[in-house]
Amino acid sequence: MLRRIVVGLAVGVLSATTVFAQAAAPPAPNPFIFPGDGGVILNFVKADKTADFEMVLGKLKEALAKSEKPERKAQAAGWRYFKASEPGPSGAVIYVFVLDPVAKGAEYSVGNILVEVLGATEGQALYKTYSESYANPAIGALLHLTKVADLGK
Repeated sequence: MLRRIVVGLAVGVLSATTVFAQAAAPPAPNPFIFPGDGGVILNFVKADKTADFEMVLGKLKEALAKSEKPERKAQAAGWRYFKASEPGPSGAVIYVFVLDPVAKGAEYSVGNILVEVLGATEGQALYKTYSESYANPAIGALLHLTKVADLGK
């Protein structure tokens, strides 16, 4: 009986220690906030969903222009996107977001921007369309960039 109590106490202490350690761990940084000078996001989109993807990006452009927040205006000024000529994995179409310069401290999450500016109903519907356009499995890459040199100056 004493052994069960000791084992039970040990398990309880270990469980509490694990929970405390998890609670004390700092949150992971938001990958959609770019701390450096620039950023790149690679988006792999289903070939038959490019029109949906581009439609949502058109709405994103409108949302950034409509926003009253200065950081959204700054984001729009430095946010360009390109469509690659080369096919991606499994025939996906590659879209590249180039963020140069980034708006320091601003979050570049398409879904969050759409909901913030257009409201929950429209923003979430657009984000659903956007999310469903990604190739399966949804793969992509975010690169946080720090300027090393400007060869034109």
